[in-house]
Formats: sequence, structure tokens, C-alpha cells
Amino acid sequence: MKGLSIIFLAATPPANPLDTITSMAPVIIGCLVMFFVIFWVSLIIWTFRDIRARTQDFLSQILATVLVFLFNIGGLFIYLILRPRQTLAEIYERQLEEESLLAEMTERQTCTNCHARVEPDFQVCPSCGQKLKRSCPKCERLMELRWAYCPYCASNVGSTAMPGSVAPGMPMQAPPSGASLPSVSRPRAASGPALMAFRATLGAHWSAR
Repeated sequence: MKGLSIIFLAATPPANPLDTITSMAPVIIGCLVMFFVIFWVSLIIWTFRDIRARTQDFLSQILATVLVFLFNIGGLFIYLILRPRQTLAEIYERQLEEESLLAEMTERQTCTNCHARVEPDFQVCPSCGQKLKRSCPKCERLMELRWAYCPYCASNVGSTAMPGSVAPGMPMQAPPSGASLPSVSRPRAASGPALMAFRATLGAHWSAR
């Protein structure tokens, strides 16, 4: 009996590899089709989410999604070429940075003559000597040159004679004979290097952004 089984197995022809592959072909094709469909749907969803993050135009969102829906990977390449470069969040962040920089430049005090940076408690510009503020003759607190009343002590300083000035209605006295007139120092003109340095700093800041 054992010999008959050995003879039967020896007489059975071996399985054909082509038949095995043919029997497994439907399963392989089904897996490939499923992968292709999932990949295709994933591209469509990703494109829709990406275009929504870059523009609020409803027509552009529909066109980008339909492009990938019809042409698959080819449509995705076309979309990547034509899509907006920045997202809405990046544009909003850049606008906030520009507004912050503009507010900082507006709050920064500069000399009206040479545009050099000055501090709020400076009476004269340290670069060109331009007079920036004056002190109240009563409370001695700093005031703007255009103020007629001191906001700290409420004194009227509009008629207060500034050093070197003549009060209204009083005649000018001629200097004694032989006396030389005192030399009046004029503020220097706007220094070119300081102004160029300020503009270069501003340009470097924008280029770094």
C-alpha cells in the first residue's frame, strides 16, 4: 500500500507556476485598483484643503479640485505650478509684521533736521545741535517748542522769551560802541552719512524679511 502511494505521487505532474499566477491575478488587480482609487481620492482631498488655505475665491477652489479630479497626478503638477505662493495665514502674519514695523517707526522720535534718532528727554539733537524741546520756566519740565501752556503746571509760557530772543513790543538795544556782537552758532545741516545710514538700516530690515 505504501508503495502504491509513492508511485501515485511520483506520477502526479508538478503544479504550473503560470497557473498559480493566473489564479492570483484577480486578487493582485483588485489590490492595485483599490490603491489607485484611494490615492486618487487622497490627492483630491489634499488639493481642496491646500487651495482653501491659500485663497478664499470659491471659483479657484472648484477649478483646482476639478483639475486634479480629471487629470490625477498630471493635474496635481499643474496645480502646484499655478497655485498661490503664500497661504492666507502667511499673508496675515506678514501684514502683522509690517504694521508692527510701521508702528515702531512712527513711535520712534527722530531729529527734524538730520533725522537722527533722539530720546524723548533730549533738549537738543546730539548730532546737529537742533533744538528739540525747552524747559518750563516755572516747573522746569520739558515741553514741546510749539506749546503755549505747560501741561504740568498750567502756566502760560507762550510769551516767555526764549534765550537769545526779544520779547514783543520791546525795542532792540544797540550794542555799545566798539563791542563785538556775540557769534550765534547755527545748527549744522542734515548730515548726509546719518541720513544714508538710516535709509540703509531700513532697507536691510526689509530685505531680511
